[in-house]
Amino acid sequence: MSRIAILYCKRIQDHSCIACAKCYKAIAEKNGAFAQHDEIELVAMTDCGDCPGLVFPRVKLLTEVTGNLDRSIDAIHLGTCMRLAMETAQCPIDFDELKLNLENRFGIKVILGTHTY
Repeated sequence: MSRIAILYCKRIQDHSCIACAKCYKAIAEKNGAFAQHDEIELVAMTDCGDCPGLVFPRVKLLTEVTGNLDRSIDAIHLGTCMRLAMETAQCPIDFDELKLNLENRFGIKVILGTHTY
């Protein structure tokens, strides 16, 4: 079972989806980026920390809280809204650099995207 967390874009999340309904549907149907997991347990879901690029403090807090609750995370999905923000909303995040730095610092797999709709 893959224990995942999802980070969504604080600024545009509710402009491309409401209440992360698309992510919940994709998890239930294991489609989009979730297709790579056999079974999924959603451990946590939170925003990216807002601009300009406050992802590291957010992930640090996320890993501390989930660790204290004995609910470790195997993978962090950066929501499709974060991908859209990087592509169209002038988000300052460089995914390749962020992925490498997060994986090296926290030892958690980072995946860009959640669903395809």
